[in-house]
Amino acid sequence: MENAPVTLLVVPLIAVVAPLLARLVSRALVVPLVVFEVALGMLVGPSGLGWVADGPLLDALSQLGIAMLFFMAGNEIEPASLLGRRGKRALAGWGVSAVLALGAGFLIAPEPGAALLIGIALTGTALGTIMPMLRDSGILRTPLGSALSSAGAIGEFAPLVAISIFFSGRQPVAGLLTLLVFAGVAGLAFRLASHGSRDWLHRVVSATLRTSGQFAVRLVIAILAVLVVLALLLGVDFLLGAFTAGMLARVVLRGGDPEHLEIVEAKLESIAFGFFVPVFFVATGVSFPLAALLQDRRALLLIPVFLVAMLLVRGLPRCGPWTPAHRWPTGAAARSSPRPRCRS
Repeated sequence: MENAPVTLLVVPLIAVVAPLLARLVSRALVVPLVVFEVALGMLVGPSGLGWVADGPLLDALSQLGIAMLFFMAGNEIEPASLLGRRGKRALAGWGVSAVLALGAGFLIAPEPGAALLIGIALTGTALGTIMPMLRDSGILRTPLGSALSSAGAIGEFAPLVAISIFFSGRQPVAGLLTLLVFAGVAGLAFRLASHGSRDWLHRVVSATLRTSGQFAVRLVIAILAVLVVLALLLGVDFLLGAFTAGMLARVVLRGGDPEHLEIVEAKLESIAFGFFVPVFFVATGVSFPLAALLQDRRALLLIPVFLVAMLLVRGLPRCGPWTPAHRWPTGAAARSSPRPRCRS
């Protein structure tokens, strides 16, 4: 049973300790921050010390955390990049991954439902987890970062769409229709946001930037809430609504003072990565059934199988003329270098 006071104390403390451990270990080995957050969550959870248990409070904060994570991932994506050549290449690469993943799914679990679920899981990119790493390493603003963002966005969107269609509790046709309704509403919102003058909006953003009004932050959170609720009402995966909200917020605020937009972005990062996102990863560790996994030999044997399958499914459709041994060019060199070409 969840002890709310203990949860409210321990989880923020873990959020403080995790980056300190990551920084300490980085002197010898670079380990993503999320690894420490999940591991510490497992340590204090039922499979470890038992200080924190999964419950309504932690679950609610975790849901907000993953929504903010997907929102921030979507906010890094330029919608136009998904419609151009880079987006088409990313979609083609994901298509190859989907075929390979479905084949791997049937090899692991011949039952069609299980095979489809495994296939969708193998094609997921977890862009929300990758984005903080790209941002922290400084890669996000480079050509490599842009290519990874486009490929990751397709790898995030497409599995969510597949889940909404096949695992929404409806027939696939009904799931597809509700998804089209959501896409139509979102498309209309993007069209309205990208046309017309928004000088009044930018004036309000600038006027309340350093006041208690914080209009930009409140507007962005409202956009997130509207699209998440719309997704829930339609029976679409709410993470699809959160991801779409991130892209829409980027379009809505576009055209304002660059300095002010950087401040707004910093505020959103503070809200997301300062509290909600760490809580989600800690909660993931708390709810992870480590004890059950260690007791199931078959599940333990499947771990390396899934790792190899994921490496093949997501690694074979790769982009380049570059290889890991080459540095990705930046600055003037990046503008004169050839664009990456996808191959399978």
